[in-house]
Amino acid sequence: MEIRIPSRWPWLAAMAALAASSCDSTSSSSGPVPPSAPVPRITTLSNRADLISGGDALVEIVLPPGATAGTLHVTLGPPGKPEMAKDVSDRFTARDGGRLVGLVTGLAEGPNLLSADLGTGHGAFLKITNHNIGGPIFSGPHVAPFTCATPAGAVASDGAPTNPSGLSTAASGDGQCNIKTEVRLFYRTTATCNPLVNPDPVPFPMVAPAGACFKPYDPASQPADVAMATPDVGPPVPFIVRVERGTLNRGIYDIAVLFDPAKDDVQAGWKPVAPQAAWNGKVLYAFGASSGQPRQQFHSEVSWADATITTNAVALGKGFLVAVNSMTDSLFNDNRVLMTETVMMMKEKIIDSYGEVRYVMGNGCSGGSINQLTTASIFPGLLDGIQPTCTYPDSETTAIEVADCALLVNFYQSAKWAGLTTGLTPAQINDLKTAINGHLDQSGCHAWVNSFTNLGRPGNYIPTVVLDNTVGNTGPDPRVTAPINNCTLPNSMVYDPVTNKDGVRCTAQDNAVAIYGKVKDTNRAQSTTDNVGVQYGLKAFLTGKLSAEAFVALNENIGGVDGDDNFTSAAAGAHVPFARSQADVDALATVYRSGIVGDGRHWAQTPIIDLRGWDDRAIHHVWRSFALRARLDAANGNHANHIMWRYPAVLAAVQSPDPATFALTMQSFTMMDQWLTGMKADIMSTTQEARIAAARPLGASDFCNKPISATDATHSTRIIDFTVCDSDPALVPHASPRQIAGGPVAENVLKCQLRPVNRGDYPGMDDGQFDRLNAVFPDGVCDFTKPGVAQQPAVGPLDFSGGPGGVPLGAPPQQQPF
Repeated sequence: MEIRIPSRWPWLAAMAALAASSCDSTSSSSGPVPPSAPVPRITTLSNRADLISGGDALVEIVLPPGATAGTLHVTLGPPGKPEMAKDVSDRFTARDGGRLVGLVTGLAEGPNLLSADLGTGHGAFLKITNHNIGGPIFSGPHVAPFTCATPAGAVASDGAPTNPSGLSTAASGDGQCNIKTEVRLFYRTTATCNPLVNPDPVPFPMVAPAGACFKPYDPASQPADVAMATPDVGPPVPFIVRVERGTLNRGIYDIAVLFDPAKDDVQAGWKPVAPQAAWNGKVLYAFGASSGQPRQQFHSEVSWADATITTNAVALGKGFLVAVNSMTDSLFNDNRVLMTETVMMMKEKIIDSYGEVRYVMGNGCSGGSINQLTTASIFPGLLDGIQPTCTYPDSETTAIEVADCALLVNFYQSAKWAGLTTGLTPAQINDLKTAINGHLDQSGCHAWVNSFTNLGRPGNYIPTVVLDNTVGNTGPDPRVTAPINNCTLPNSMVYDPVTNKDGVRCTAQDNAVAIYGKVKDTNRAQSTTDNVGVQYGLKAFLTGKLSAEAFVALNENIGGVDGDDNFTSAAAGAHVPFARSQADVDALATVYRSGIVGDGRHWAQTPIIDLRGWDDRAIHHVWRSFALRARLDAANGNHANHIMWRYPAVLAAVQSPDPATFALTMQSFTMMDQWLTGMKADIMSTTQEARIAAARPLGASDFCNKPISATDATHSTRIIDFTVCDSDPALVPHASPRQIAGGPVAENVLKCQLRPVNRGDYPGMDDGQFDRLNAVFPDGVCDFTKPGVAQQPAVGPLDFSGGPGGVPLGAPPQQQPF
């Protein structure tokens, strides 16, 4: 049957011919000769045209000089099928500067052609690739099994528990855990309330917890205690918040913003081309803490109404849109590429639904700091500015310390260590441990064992913990009476080396197997854990704190772990002398190239205010912020984008009962707002780094505060001389086991290159001890003057949809003229 092209769209025939000839929208070498007549310029505003999700995209069309919108024709259809193209011209609205902006809906999954013409026979088309809102896009195939949330929580057909979603319907059953979006209204009460009590629509229907500062709002029955908000644009407005809850990339998200229910339909919200005036166009994205790899869908651990560390409630009142998603909470998802992809999809969702964004500011503590910094490393530009608290540069290099501490604490339980320390007091023994570990005292490694070392176990287990913080003895966690697993799946589904070799493996690498790939002929994901050549306690030996005999014996017995996270040391009773942990080189290359290991060159494109609290007897050590800075300096020769505020006695400013300490969090929020506002107004600078430097506020400088217990109880005295700060035992950075072994402060060498063992490097060591040391390191010891094995600059973002290892995304698609 002959297809007739409507006479009013003669250009469709040309477009069809181009599509049929496989003209790719990203190609610049094989396209047609550009027409002599000027054509409209098409741009997707919400995301790159090849990374769109959810079936819609906010699009801008700029007309050539002299053209008028009245002659514009815009169509959407599948490539090569002009008869199926639909006229979407009426979606576009004139905006400032002569732009035409419209939300294009109805995108099919896969490629779509959006075309614009002025009725002259000349025009342009842009290929838009749309993906399912449940993902993935560039993170590779989702892991399975994975249990979707249910309205109130239940037990799935496979026996896996489900979490309450706070939504009234179940997932669609498509494997993506997509659940229908719902909307609620809340208001800020003028009554006395507790800002730590946050509302959440779980269980459904929504119930206001006692003492909450936000309560459900019913437009038909307006309460008398509605507070007023003061946005930074426009006049004060009633503090009413529209909260949208839905699902995206298997996570459950909340998006909250000031809303006047008299101006727009509550369920539909405003149109992205006509946002309500109280929204200032800014986004505060809050990232959740901790770390984990459960195979379950959760709603976010971060509340949109939080008024403490994330300053969400304050930001809402100033007109910010606040966003959270469980897949960007480290507790629920430690696959950093999937997490970054979720940030990208959330940003697009916000732009498509609410309108163009001025900038996105991040915040979060601990695992929330990891996710901010990793997003900025993997995909620069998704976050315009970040505020890490309790900072770690990334998860891969944090794991160096976790693994080393597990080995050291295990060694300290051995008969060999007991023999080496015979006759010493507990305090003297702990002084030796401190010298080897590099921390403030022995409790730092104990905290790692008790918090995260068990996350490396692939099967069912009873956690091993330190039972006594002074002695350091370990044993089964008395609080856990039955085996658990890190997938939160039924035990019968989980890996066992004897009874269920093909079961689900529950490590962080296995949760990101699409990124790392599997070890050949195994069911195990590749790993970056490595300590080959590491000389534990080296600096302690060279400074005389550790005897030559103790140094040699430590390295003879420290061992490593195998692919199932079992100790391979003689101290653990294994039969593999001196066996160390061995990383997979392909995995090492992947985590560096992708930016999963934080890359200083990519970080330099994002302003960072680093709120460095104190937790050196636990796991959030001060030196981590200096590791971040060291990477910036090494990559760029400066750290102009990084501000560090150090304060003692508390990990996060909001944990202090003192209002002045909490004020540090608000000061960071305000300063970052100023910094980003200045950057966006800069039309003179030619690079992102120059914009960051030019817009840096006058007060944006490093400082530290003296302890609360000292003379400055309100933290009002700011010390800018870091030599003075470092002289304070409550502020000074300590080190890590790997740094005591000679590693850099940057702590970004996952596997070291080796050099021969040199007799002259070990003063005071006798020949017998040196021969034993040579036997421990037959291939040599770490040479930390060289880059690590496979260490290289990040080239991301990488696309893992074609398999582990990834390939660069390349340049964004561009329109093609016809």
